[in-house]
Amino acid sequence: MAEIKLVENWLEALLAQLEPAQRKKMMHRVAAGLRQQQQNNIRQQQNPDGSTFEPRKINGRAKQGRVKRQMFSKLRTARYLKSSATGNEAEVSFSGQVQRIARVHHYGLRDRVRKGGPVVRYARRELLGISEISEDLIQSLLIEHLSR
Repeated sequence: MAEIKLVENWLEALLAQLEPAQRKKMMHRVAAGLRQQQQNNIRQQQNPDGSTFEPRKINGRAKQGRVKRQMFSKLRTARYLKSSATGNEAEVSFSGQVQRIARVHHYGLRDRVRKGGPVVRYARRELLGISEISEDLIQSLLIEHLSR
């Protein structure tokens, strides 16, 4: 653990020496890498910690069998899952009206299935989050950028 602190302190000192334009470029690369990782987690239907999403509830009227479309297939596209960066931070977030839908599923809140439809409590499925794998990715991207 102490070794990680030494590496973090070393990286912070190196980052402080970078010019703002270089730092922004590096943060943009980190944000893009994190967005890619979050997209992969959503595609694989797993939470950031590696556990799988709770499966959809089976509707009594629907036929049993294979679901033809994955959950959140449109949410993970670049149109809705945005990455942005400044000189000091990198951000991955959902845009526009999709934020509400993502928040309901992320925290397991109650929402209407459709306009005027029944209110349902959705299962908690963490769409975005930082894990140890994310931290390793960030560190490797920072080291890669600084080694150039």
